[in-house]
Amino acid sequence: MGFSATGRGGRASGSGPGGSRFAILAEVRAYWEGLRSGSALPRRDQIDPRGIAGALSQVFLVERIAPGIARFRLAGMGLQDLMGMDVRGMPLSAVFDPVSRGRLGPALETLFCEQSALDLWLEAERGLGRPMLEARMLLLPIVSSRGVTDLALGCLAPEGEIGRTPRRFAISALLSETLVVAGAVPAPVPGFAEPPEVFDPPRPPRGKPHLRLVKSGD
Repeated sequence: MGFSATGRGGRASGSGPGGSRFAILAEVRAYWEGLRSGSALPRRDQIDPRGIAGALSQVFLVERIAPGIARFRLAGMGLQDLMGMDVRGMPLSAVFDPVSRGRLGPALETLFCEQSALDLWLEAERGLGRPMLEARMLLLPIVSSRGVTDLALGCLAPEGEIGRTPRRFAISALLSETLVVAGAVPAPVPGFAEPPEVFDPPRPPRGKPHLRLVKSGD
């Protein structure tokens, strides 16, 4: 899976001419839904950039590397424009301000371990050379070649002027959608690879009761 480059510019392309605001998110979600076989999640080897050509500059792929932490494996030029650098290998949290990183971690665990789709409404930090910039981020779980849900297909749709980079975002709203998934294997939690033992308390032997009431004489 590769992402083609687009020309750099000062304005973020959250929607095309005549298109609705954040329309590319609907394109990515429709493509992801089209890859599902019944209620199964899409697999990594099914992702073809040609299927999301209209949103490609804003699409990315992240991998869960620890509880609450994911890093960019692939990213379109739109992400590089916002951050002013190649984000591959960087944590997804680098796109967010310090306060919002605390909300992002638990949400990522919900995505990977409970197979949920995330929809984040974002506002960029403002200041000198950093005009108003809003965005929405969509994150959708993907099954990796290992057969576990430790990848996510994402799309960041900004609206406004990029200005001076890097631009980092605060989370103004976060929606988690529980998906109906058949046969999905959640991402393993480090240190808990073995299935937990079922607690089966010992049962008292049949026959005489385990406890008796004894009355003592005066």
